[in-house]
Amino acid sequence: MKVVAFNGSARKDGNTAILVRTLFEELEKEGIKTELVQLAGKKVHGCTACMKCMENKDRRCVIDDFANECIGKMDEADGIILASPTYFSDVTTEMKALIDRSGFVAMANDSMFRRKVGAAVVAVRRGGAIHTFDTINHFFFISQMVVPGSCYWNVGIGLAPGDVEHDDEGLNTMKVLGENMAWVMKKLKK
Repeated sequence: MKVVAFNGSARKDGNTAILVRTLFEELEKEGIKTELVQLAGKKVHGCTACMKCMENKDRRCVIDDFANECIGKMDEADGIILASPTYFSDVTTEMKALIDRSGFVAMANDSMFRRKVGAAVVAVRRGGAIHTFDTINHFFFISQMVVPGSCYWNVGIGLAPGDVEHDDEGLNTMKVLGENMAWVMKKLKK
């Protein structure tokens, strides 16, 4: 089994990546392969509503950029993690573009993410994280994915890179999320 995570942060190895790697440790203990894809510095264009994905049904978007590589990785994975810092109470523009584009492609191709396991990871300085968490979960739910919970919302608090390492509750939330995600994935594989 494999889980692929997409870090929507402009900081390649900042707080959001730290949270994802904490979750990954638990998945890897259970023998699940992991891959972290960083959107930082990549071109991910927003959806243009051209609806070509509905016509082509080729598991790709007609806009030829990094999003298609991400969609391919999502298609191959058993689990998908979308991770984003909180920008004005929502996901980053790159994450939103990936959500919109991969979501349309998935719908156009018989709900290709159906019954995969999805988990949201959110980094925040202070407020607005719940809306970011909701945005990501809305993608999972409309994609007919299975979403495990944790012991709290999947949020870590920190501003400067590395600050989240001092958020014991946030790190524990990621640990429990990893344990629960692995458990659900194994149950679904039976």
